Amino acid sequence: MLKIRLKYLSIFLALISLLSFLNILYSYYFNLYLNLNTYFYTLLISGFFSLIFFKFQSNRKRPNLFEKILTILFGYIFIPLILSIPFYFSIYNLTFLNSLFESVSGFTSTGFSIFDNIKQIDQSLILWRSTTQWIGGLYFLFSIIFLIDIYDESLKRSLTNFISLNNSEIIKQTVKVFILYILITFFIFIILELVGLRTFNSVNLALTLISSGGFLPFNDISVILNTDFKKIVFSILMLISFFSIFFIYNLILFKNRDKDFFYEDYNLLLYVITLVLVFLLFFGYNNDFIIIVFSIFSSISNIGISLNSNFTNLHFIFLILVIIGGSFFSTSSGLRFIRIYSLIIFSFNQILSFSKPRNIFMNRLLFSKTNFELNEINKYFLSIIIFIISLFVLTSLITFSGIDFEKCLKISILTLMNTVNSTAYGINEFDFQRINFLTKYSLILFMIVGRIELLTLLLIIKKYLFKN
Repeated sequence: MLKIRLKYLSIFLALISLLSFLNILYSYYFNLYLNLNTYFYTLLISGFFSLIFFKFQSNRKRPNLFEKILTILFGYIFIPLILSIPFYFSIYNLTFLNSLFESVSGFTSTGFSIFDNIKQIDQSLILWRSTTQWIGGLYFLFSIIFLIDIYDESLKRSLTNFISLNNSEIIKQTVKVFILYILITFFIFIILELVGLRTFNSVNLALTLISSGGFLPFNDISVILNTDFKKIVFSILMLISFFSIFFIYNLILFKNRDKDFFYEDYNLLLYVITLVLVFLLFFGYNNDFIIIVFSIFSSISNIGISLNSNFTNLHFIFLILVIIGGSFFSTSSGLRFIRIYSLIIFSFNQILSFSKPRNIFMNRLLFSKTNFELNEINKYFLSIIIFIISLFVLTSLITFSGIDFEKCLKISILTLMNTVNSTAYGINEFDFQRINFLTKYSLILFMIVGRIELLTLLLIIKKYLFKN
């Protein structure tokens, strides 16, 4: 019998309790009493369930793959319910559905919001919105380690030398990720402080950037990024969630690392440089090239925020960059660059093998000695098929709301790629509060679908519908 590993989820519930307590201290310090009681509710409820889940006597055997998948999926349903408490009990009279929508959007690092004017929200709740993203980004990274067995050997090599992780190695990697996640968040905060941002804005933006989220503590980011220097610095900071969280760590310990630990980041770096050069070549005549680069970096990192400029001819290109995504072990979403790149290399090799049958073509990426196997290519291809099917289903569901097809398609892509809507995609003004309940539940479901590994859906379907 499959069992959900509740002890794993108890860690994040305990973390929510801690962050609730910090929000209480913040509210007392700055005399923000409007929603203070909501954080007490969150502290008590999350603490209670954390203790219950930790004491829960689950199977002591090592969990199988399907138990891990169900645990992660249950977490994406249960944890946002806890995170929605401050929204639901706030003074803003939010319905349960709107509260859940906001918390799921934050926890999946999507960034869709039912709030029209952020200035009308008190600072403690703004901070809580950013906190939901930060927890969601950490949960996503832990989930990759927890589900490491579903990934291919070539992707695992960027994380570990072990083909499969035992309990001690999982604990070692998760502790390392937790420490790095906190340190990088603090590093982003310090940089934002040095460029002259307010401390409150720096804290919220640091929580947003590290998690690839889309929540902002204000309505218009161009108000604070009012110089080219600030725009460039912020653009570079967005790339932190694009590369592997272990990239800097591996560079520091380069002498003890095999070069295969860097192959994905080297390819990603080449990808970024190529994008900038191509856009510079074709759009360099435009005086707003810095803004274009800002949108490029925001799109490839799946953050999605943009400055107030409307490049109508580039909307489709930015959406393509969103779909491609970033590193395997980062908080960005997307189909992942390495997978798309591997499929392209494999396809070219197949074509060349027919034209030159006597030659042998190696399915190997740049900066790597590892060849990717046919079963890995099959998984990559299935991920794209599942994405296309999900995109078709979600777009069809949204069209029932009477929204025009172009907006439906764009919102569907951004939902599955967990990227916030903005002027970069031509849909910055989209009223999520007034869409009908069916559309909201659909978006909630597919925000979760987009955040979990798409192959897990295939494994669940295979397990329960095709048992033989």
